[in-house]
Amino acid sequence: MDMPVPSTTVLAQKTRIVKALRKALPRDAVIDDPAETRAYECDALSAYRCAPLAVVLPRTTAEVAAALKLCHEMGVPLVPRGAGTSLAGGSMPSADAVVLGLARMNRVLEVDFDNRFIRVEAGRTNLSVTGAIEAQGWFYAPDPSSQLACAIAGNIGMNSGGAHCLKYGVTTNNLMGVTLVTMQGEVVEIGGPYCDAGGLDLLGVICGSEGQLGVVTEATLRILRQPEGARPVLIGYASNEVAGACVADIIRAGILPVAIEFMDRPCIEATEAFCHAGYPDCEALLIVECEGSAAEIAEQLGLIRQIAARHNPVEFREAQSADEAKRIWLGRKSAFGAMGQKGDYMCLDGTIPVSALPDVLRRIGEISQEFGLEVGNVFHAGDGNMHPLIIYNANEPGQQELCERMGAEILKLCVEAGGCLTGEHGVGLEKRDLMEVQFAPEDLEAQMRVKDVFDPQWLLNAAKVFPLHVSAARRG
Repeated sequence: MDMPVPSTTVLAQKTRIVKALRKALPRDAVIDDPAETRAYECDALSAYRCAPLAVVLPRTTAEVAAALKLCHEMGVPLVPRGAGTSLAGGSMPSADAVVLGLARMNRVLEVDFDNRFIRVEAGRTNLSVTGAIEAQGWFYAPDPSSQLACAIAGNIGMNSGGAHCLKYGVTTNNLMGVTLVTMQGEVVEIGGPYCDAGGLDLLGVICGSEGQLGVVTEATLRILRQPEGARPVLIGYASNEVAGACVADIIRAGILPVAIEFMDRPCIEATEAFCHAGYPDCEALLIVECEGSAAEIAEQLGLIRQIAARHNPVEFREAQSADEAKRIWLGRKSAFGAMGQKGDYMCLDGTIPVSALPDVLRRIGEISQEFGLEVGNVFHAGDGNMHPLIIYNANEPGQQELCERMGAEILKLCVEAGGCLTGEHGVGLEKRDLMEVQFAPEDLEAQMRVKDVFDPQWLLNAAKVFPLHVSAARRG
């Protein structure tokens, strides 16, 4: 993944820049020791790394504004960072960039159960948002697999989803307002704790903008009452294509489970070796969860059983207790960690129409054979959000490049099937050079003109999202 050549002018002024940052911020908020900045040289796309010029760790919106204003005045590139869990290289810095991390901004600022919202600082982790309100019977719906560690700021930047997004939607469907700091240091309030803000939908522009337009420091999030009950079923099949067809039929029938998750044999074998969830010996399995009253759950699961039976399942297992429900989900929740037993892997993120699942899964198998690299599929099947995991050996010369070429073919397949390059991981560095597969030149121009408005000097995360040759004139 190419990066722009660092500015020699900025690099030569490192001492002056760090001194100015220390003057504008508390001394412990600025890190410039190379041994310490190394912790910020990459995110979860760890194949690529570069130590930043410096790191700032503010505690308040005012400190964020001071840092951005100073970097703007001095022409210093800035990379926002939530928790660093991005799988697309969204928070990887360049050598001339300042990383602005939000980890210290993790407070709950306001909870309003009457109006169903919580306001938090954007460095707060996803799971801890629910943790702050679950004792009162409430929860925050988006639940990415990294929810224990990932920050709300990153969730907003990448429009993250999760297993339960089929029913409750992704971040943009649960985000009500933000406090945004522009690159010029201006603090702007967008949206708020009400149904719909007047004027332009700037909140919809900010959510999913990957740190290109500003730094979100606070977020107002929609919260929901916990469901009366929930029950998962596990359905095993003899092939990926048949499991995909079952998913398409469930959605086609108008049933709306809270989640439909997919795992294939490589993932099943890895999770069984790792956590012994007790999954059946099959090529693919689905985890389908329904929630509501006992009568609602029974009705939905009855319909799902009928649909599943038409595809001749290897096994249909309905949880009869909380412990059995936990074990059904155990392997799925452990899948990404468990797959590390098989070797290094690259996790992709393409989205397709659910009706295309059987054909796309078949074609991914063919691509795997063509490139000679194993693929494990584990993903949010209900909304077609694919997460193929390509297994390779990072220590073998040429394997990483082969893996990337194979990944590009799978993502192109997603677009050809009527889908898009990303469902929740973002474009970042990983898919930057594939943007021209999905978007025409005039589409990319329209998107870049939006960035021009918010960040005319192109200092914010400017090496991401847009192919470098497309954005070169602006970045120059």
